[in-house]
Amino acid sequence: MNYFLNFSLLIRNRNYGFLFIGQFVSFLGTMITSVALPYQIYHETQSTLIVGLLGLFQLLPLLFTALIGGVFADRYHRRMLLLVTESVLGIGSFLLAYNATSLTPHVPIIFAIAILMSAVNGLHRPALESMTQQVVNKADFPIVSALMTFKYSVAMIAGPAIGGLIISHFGIVTTYLVDAGTFIISLFALCMMTHIPKPVRQEEDLSTFSSIKQGIVYAASRQELIGTYLVDFIAMIFGMPTALFPAIAQTFGGAKTLGLLYSAPAVGALVISFISGWSTHVKRHGAAVAIAAGLWGISIICFGLTQQLWLALFFLALSGAFDAVSGIFRSTMWNQTIPTHLRGRLAGIEMISYLSGPRLGDTEAGLVAALFGVTASIVSGGVLCVVGVAACCYWLPKFWRYEPSE
Repeated sequence: MNYFLNFSLLIRNRNYGFLFIGQFVSFLGTMITSVALPYQIYHETQSTLIVGLLGLFQLLPLLFTALIGGVFADRYHRRMLLLVTESVLGIGSFLLAYNATSLTPHVPIIFAIAILMSAVNGLHRPALESMTQQVVNKADFPIVSALMTFKYSVAMIAGPAIGGLIISHFGIVTTYLVDAGTFIISLFALCMMTHIPKPVRQEEDLSTFSSIKQGIVYAASRQELIGTYLVDFIAMIFGMPTALFPAIAQTFGGAKTLGLLYSAPAVGALVISFISGWSTHVKRHGAAVAIAAGLWGISIICFGLTQQLWLALFFLALSGAFDAVSGIFRSTMWNQTIPTHLRGRLAGIEMISYLSGPRLGDTEAGLVAALFGVTASIVSGGVLCVVGVAACCYWLPKFWRYEPSE
């Protein structure tokens, strides 16, 4: 049995190799900009409130465009959608760089560009997820899920660190230009892909609204899909205490430990991605998702109770590892159970689920912490995560028993 991450798919499958490399580079650039944007806004305004509003303003349009993007991905040529959206995202990075060259960069322009790029990302991600299903054989879906975990983990660790270094040594303009350059690389990789078919439309006369409704109805009809969405949503709302990290850092030495708290879950996920070969031999995918999410909640409980920094980082890394395991099997289940002609719309629904959960989780964690204290917020969230996952398994037995068909 091979216990390590299998990179051979990138060589065996030329199209997926180009897609993976291009998207890996562009996502690394996105994570670099994720540091540059709040840094620049705070530098210009000295207001944490305005920095906080950036995330909310970026989320709102994405909730709408993710659904529209799903319909587009199921109707139009997915590679063309990626080429168009990534071109717009690259232009957005250039505009951020141009605005930053001014002696007094305009904060409203920064917000406008960031909102536009977030909205376009809602059109981009469903096309990416659904095209992956097109170019990869069903037997390789578990490997794809593990590679995705590796991609996101590395980028989430390296991107912010690289962004900080570029900002400190070369300035904010260069930082945005580096992000723009990553999109050029991704566009080149997309152009190198060949023989990507246009999706076969199953409903020529449906309106956009009816197409979205059809995707939602399909998802609601499949317990195994509902289970993956609910388990992840519950885990993110109750077991994601990132909003409390600044307060927690104060008890562990101040700002110098804050970055460690943020990066620890991604480190755990990266470790899991390297030793993810075992996941291809697991048959009970629904149970794997649920058990991993439950262990995520237990890890968060232990994190909330610990009084030592090294233990806190260990349990955060452990929670990230279990979240990665859950993510590997969720992604595999989505690719295995969703028909190609619906994959884009369901990818839009998935996008809303995993993006809104953490935002609501920040609100929940902050509110409970304000009422009962930081420790009570973290521990209660972990407990509710475990209870919520158990309830999903009880009420959605097809999710718990799900095994892929041969």
